[in-house]
Amino acid sequence: MAKAKENRIDVVNVRLVKEPALYSTEPIKTPEDVLRVVADELKSYDREVFAIINLKSNGQIINLNVCSIGTLNASLVSPREIMKAAILSNASAFIAVHNHPSGNCRPSSEDIETTKRLAECGEILDIRMLDHIIVAGETGKMLSMKAEGSMPDIRQKDWER
Repeated sequence: MAKAKENRIDVVNVRLVKEPALYSTEPIKTPEDVLRVVADELKSYDREVFAIINLKSNGQIINLNVCSIGTLNASLVSPREIMKAAILSNASAFIAVHNHPSGNCRPSSEDIETTKRLAECGEILDIRMLDHIIVAGETGKMLSMKAEGSMPDIRQKDWER
């Protein structure tokens, strides 16, 4: 009997669990649309929060996935965790978004490197990374890394689909 327990193979399931809805169903077409949808949520945090907005091919929001809650000035981000949510959501595209509690919306070198890695992963998985938006603390200001030219040019299409 002990041998049967020893050789047991566990069966696991990975499922997307939906939380209560927070956001509108209007399509995301511009960085300002992203700000309208997530700014109030992100500006309330006193620590860095990194999330992605998963989108259908028509720009409609599928969900917002909070991937990491970090410290005052850093958030640990793994492309694996980011892409897991996008795959489980059957997303056509995604937008990375995080806050800078300091109120400074300039991207750090880590922000730029993370954006590059996520865009490359999206390219491999055929899930387009449309932008990386930084929300500046409680100010409500934001920076679009795509508009600023800080996003890598990896077969990424403009906001228009």
